[in-house]
Amino acid sequence: MPRSIQSTQPPLKFIPQRLNLLVLQIVRWLLPIALRFRTRPWLPAGIVKIEAKNVEVLAELYQQFQAGKIRFLLAFRHPEVEDPLCMLYLLSRIVPQVARQKGITLQSLVHSYFLYDRGMTVWAGKWLGWLFSLLGGVPVRRGRRLDRQAIQNARELFANGELPIAVAPEGGTNGHSGIVSPLEPGVAQMGFWCVEDLQKANRSETVIVVPIAIQYHYVEPPWSKLDWLLSKLEADSGLKISEIDSGNSEEIYYQRLSRLAEYLITEMEEFYRRFYHQDIPKTISTDESTSANQVLIARLHRLLDKALQVVEQYFGVQGQGNFIDRCRRLEEAGWSYIYRDDLPDINALAPFKRGLADWIAEEADLRMRHMRIVESFVAVTANYIQEQPTAERFAETVLLVFDMLSRIQNTTLPGRPRLGLRQAEITVGEPISVTERFTNSQGDRQASKQAVSDLTKDLQNALEKMIR
Repeated sequence: MPRSIQSTQPPLKFIPQRLNLLVLQIVRWLLPIALRFRTRPWLPAGIVKIEAKNVEVLAELYQQFQAGKIRFLLAFRHPEVEDPLCMLYLLSRIVPQVARQKGITLQSLVHSYFLYDRGMTVWAGKWLGWLFSLLGGVPVRRGRRLDRQAIQNARELFANGELPIAVAPEGGTNGHSGIVSPLEPGVAQMGFWCVEDLQKANRSETVIVVPIAIQYHYVEPPWSKLDWLLSKLEADSGLKISEIDSGNSEEIYYQRLSRLAEYLITEMEEFYRRFYHQDIPKTISTDESTSANQVLIARLHRLLDKALQVVEQYFGVQGQGNFIDRCRRLEEAGWSYIYRDDLPDINALAPFKRGLADWIAEEADLRMRHMRIVESFVAVTANYIQEQPTAERFAETVLLVFDMLSRIQNTTLPGRPRLGLRQAEITVGEPISVTERFTNSQGDRQASKQAVSDLTKDLQNALEKMIR
């Protein structure tokens, strides 16, 4: 999260992709260090091992791509911020190695163009946009109904670029290795556009989408670090010392986490009742079959809805769609107040008008913080930990709570505490032919929309099966 914005900002300009092979090679050399020490050079608690399954499928696809037989898109899961580093490791090291082992000849660079959220350069800094540009990245404004410049660039690269293209169809991280968020239709639409572009150019390449799953596991279950982090969160929230017996069993951690979650939800409900005048009943309708955990999740979702309503009312945005859809629209609405496309030269404004612009930018930034809190919890479900009470799932959930408290307590979001060394597991799924589905997408607008929906659904199912 960036520092608090207190003044209007220049427009967020499009950053053109300009792949630089020298910069790419340097990043590849530094990749193991970046994976191990990302964001905290003094703390060796990153990713120490990456394993991949079914990689020969990807190696063969690159061989066919380089022979001019196919065009393909890598649709990868995006649970954590480390995912792009893991994808780069997969392409730069694992795929060439497997290709050599299997006797698959690759004639040129194994890499990909990729789409990334333009907002990353807002909180990380301009240097990230410069680096991503040189690595083949194309920035996308996620909340825009139609980011024409990004779409045109991505469409051109998919059909005519020297490399495949990689996209995270979830649109953002959800913090859960074991849950796939609802996919956005962009990947499917790009696939059909690519087939259309190839046919118009009388080209015969087959267009393929490749699902890729990424999951993370701790080398050693970090129960002691989890105990420390839970204790810190309990103290930071003002929760009284727990009377739960000490110990390391999963049930004790679950009780502590549930107790902390209920306390925080109760506090936040009162916060929105009192200061934002939201109608939040102190009870929730249930029946005899409803568990305490289900009640808690229902209260959480009601709270997230109210938090988004606060922002939607301010920006005059209609609350349509799921939480993710609403967050995307609010992000774009907030940016339109801060990064003023209608003010190309903010330094030329009269002091009075500049003061008004700064005022509205600061207030927009404050309102967007409600949305950022909601973003952290869009994938939280009632049974995620109960289904598999592993250290990984406890850690993912506790770290989301840490993010929330950090956003409320600080104007900057500190780096997450490292709970232990981790390893990544990447699974390459079975390729999905878009070309075979293209005929069904022709005709009226409804047929096209249905074809995109069906492909998106099949991709979602493929990703979900690979992480079970």
